[in-house]
Amino acid sequence: MPGRQDMPSTLRRSPKEAQDTWVKAHDSAVDQYGEGERAHRTAFSALKHTFEKVGDRWQRKAGGKKGPSDAQAAKGEPAARRSPAKTAEGVDANASKRHLYEVAKELGVEGRSSMSKDELVSAIKKANRRKTAAARK
Repeated sequence: MPGRQDMPSTLRRSPKEAQDTWVKAHDSAVDQYGEGERAHRTAFSALKHTFEKVGDRWQRKAGGKKGPSDAQAAKGEPAARRSPAKTAEGVDANASKRHLYEVAKELGVEGRSSMSKDELVSAIKKANRRKTAAARK
């Protein structure tokens, strides 16, 4: 299974269910599109419907909520490729401000109590990048 071999390190540190979601979507995309960036994008898109990135791993979205994690994911693959935009990098930008605050608290984000929802998303993205980089060392 190419998905198991190509699995990113953040997924290797994540629950088996997240790994299985990514592998199933990746392998299906490889069958349809061939190996490469498109298969990885497709797998991450599928993963982001039920999981969000917190720190250096993926965890199930709060309350079992399903759906796209940001405006870019909501566009769908063809539209997203025609007008690429920045993504929330696995942060569930569609979650409530309260949920984002709790994630920021878990990650130790300073100043979170005075941040807007967009600022929380940005701060969580930054904290996730730091945690992932530290885990790779």
